Amino acid sequence: MKAVKTKITIGVLSSLIAYVSLNSLLHTTNPDLFIHRPEDREERQWIATSKSWLDRKACRWIGFCGLAHLRFADRAFGYRSESGDGDNQHVIQPDKDWEEAWNDTKDRPEDWTHDERILREIPDYVIEHAPLVHLFSGEQFWPGDIAEHLYHITPSLNYTPIPASEIEPSLKNLDKLNEHQRGKWVYLTSQDNVEDLPEWLEGEKNIPAPGLDPENPFEGNDSWVHFPGRSWVDGVKDAIHDLKDWFAPGLDRDFEQEDDYLKSRWPDLTLAKSNNSWRGKYHEELRRRSADSKPEEKIRGGKSEAPAVLLTVNKGNGIVDAFWFFFYSFNLGNVVFNIRFGNHVGDWEHTMIRFQHGEPKAVFFSEHNFGSAYSYEAVEKLGKRPVIYSAVGTHAMYATAGLHPYILPWGILHDQTDRGPLWDPSLNSHAYTYDPKNDTLRASNLTPQAPTAWFHFAGRWGDKYYPLGDKRQYRFAGQYHYVSGPLGPKFKDLDRKKVCAGPEKAECVIKHWLGGTDNVRLATTLDEFEWEAEND
Repeated sequence: MKAVKTKITIGVLSSLIAYVSLNSLLHTTNPDLFIHRPEDREERQWIATSKSWLDRKACRWIGFCGLAHLRFADRAFGYRSESGDGDNQHVIQPDKDWEEAWNDTKDRPEDWTHDERILREIPDYVIEHAPLVHLFSGEQFWPGDIAEHLYHITPSLNYTPIPASEIEPSLKNLDKLNEHQRGKWVYLTSQDNVEDLPEWLEGEKNIPAPGLDPENPFEGNDSWVHFPGRSWVDGVKDAIHDLKDWFAPGLDRDFEQEDDYLKSRWPDLTLAKSNNSWRGKYHEELRRRSADSKPEEKIRGGKSEAPAVLLTVNKGNGIVDAFWFFFYSFNLGNVVFNIRFGNHVGDWEHTMIRFQHGEPKAVFFSEHNFGSAYSYEAVEKLGKRPVIYSAVGTHAMYATAGLHPYILPWGILHDQTDRGPLWDPSLNSHAYTYDPKNDTLRASNLTPQAPTAWFHFAGRWGDKYYPLGDKRQYRFAGQYHYVSGPLGPKFKDLDRKKVCAGPEKAECVIKHWLGGTDNVRLATTLDEFEWEAEND
């Protein structure tokens, strides 16, 4: 028996030594094998920031990085001292008012030519069909204002702060940061330790204001009917009607024989029928009518002090894409086995509604690096307006309330949505029109004073992923506790042909009902490798 144990021990140690030796050899002779994301190009430098020899070796050999920094996830993130804001939090100077920053331009609508007015016009139907967003009831990080966000950051070139004498970032000059290596390595770095929970990071003051009866989104609007979304029977009726006219305008190839178009046109009804159980509880939702109410009354959604950003893009052939962007100052990553991954400063989410000749046809929901597309008739609506659900922490956007597994099997990694505060972004937004062909952003007729320079900033809207030597950072199985902040709206495939974001040749299936499990394309957005290639 002793001999058997000895052999097992020798075998395990030999395997471990062989693995470490082979791993080290491959890292030395062919490092490109281990480059799967931009961070991997800086692997050696990142590991070297740790002062612990043991930590550096464990990270390089077996992929366990920052074990000494590991903390299991708590119900609430971070810690705010009892004194309130804390001694080390960035204090805003009283003469700085970020609300005025949105009106700090000299553009005068009365000076516009007739042609210019047309280029800047937001069609009425875009506002009439503006989305309503259910934020999560237990959210910790609420919507933010990018103007306020900029007052709490220091621009950095990688980890090196850019001198304040060069630029004091604002909405009207943020694009000047592109002068530093074209903005590629510029990060808007928080002046506060995010784990101290500065108030601007959580954005609690931006929770949408409820109506007189916060439990009733129909209050005072009985003429607006709640439509819970399409069943497979209703959804398939229009699946073959005019899909080819708006599926991929301007695409220079025959897409009608491609799999995603065929799946959108002829969906698998057997899958839909077998996954229709979700419908029951939604039929129990309130459904009210009143013949006496005026149809032009607005739904009473909540107004947030944090503005949304609306961008319309004319795709030609009667197609207009309306992008609604929502900003949060912090993204709280999800938890796997009670360990949190994917935190980052700055968070841009969006939904896109595609119109053809003024009629809404499809809705795209951004979800991390993925996304889902639905026909407009399929999604839940209040009146004419689609209802969107924002996931707790990550703010990913979904078409239904509930749990939403992604990437990992068995629901190990998932988002959660519910019917929390109802946010009406149309009550406070800054609207623009964008021409991707000549990269021209124009303040619209709705908000003619809105600045445009911020849109062209080519860097990241948050900190660069923290070094291994930072006590807040760890990495397991290639997943970081803190990752880098995101790119801005300009880099969200605004010129897309299909409804989904991502490469033009990637699959984009339009779902015609809620709850089915037919093949749904997870639309990868333009990642940093592609972005670097296009800008090198």
